[in-house]
Amino acid sequence: QQRDKLKQYQKRINLNLEKERALARQLLKEGKKEKAMLLLKKKRYQEQLLDKTESQISNLERMVQDIEFTQIEMKVIEGLKIGNECLNKMHQVMSIEEVERIIGETQDAVEYQRQIDEILAGSLTEEDEDAILEELNAITQEQIELPEVPSEPLPEKIPEVSPVKNRPKPELVAAS
Repeated sequence: QQRDKLKQYQKRINLNLEKERALARQLLKEGKKEKAMLLLKKKRYQEQLLDKTESQISNLERMVQDIEFTQIEMKVIEGLKIGNECLNKMHQVMSIEEVERIIGETQDAVEYQRQIDEILAGSLTEEDEDAILEELNAITQEQIELPEVPSEPLPEKIPEVSPVKNRPKPELVAAS
């Protein structure tokens, strides 16, 4: 608000300066040199005021920028504070001892499963493994069906195939 008021004040002073300059010329034409001199002094004083208002506007704009930057800094600090509180809560829920205990239990379970796998794998003899492989081959042979061979003769000249137009692929859009 203050900046706007200062800018309005500058406009008023500029208008006054133009009027006084014109009036001083008029007075000089009329031969009133002393009055013209007095008006020019007043004009000079107003020009100095104009310079002061310019520096005040600059100071106000700098202050507004500082305030805006400080507000941004405050938001960042608030975000860091909330993040720190969240981390502290997570650390309370999950202590290092708890994580080590869970990792240990997981390793024990993996070792136990490995032992079970070894026992199951060791109980099969070579004959069992051969029988399993034969059964696997038989199953895969059953699943393979070859197409029938056409009985008509092949054409002598291959008809030209029109090029297939590439249709644009539909674009996937992420749901929000």
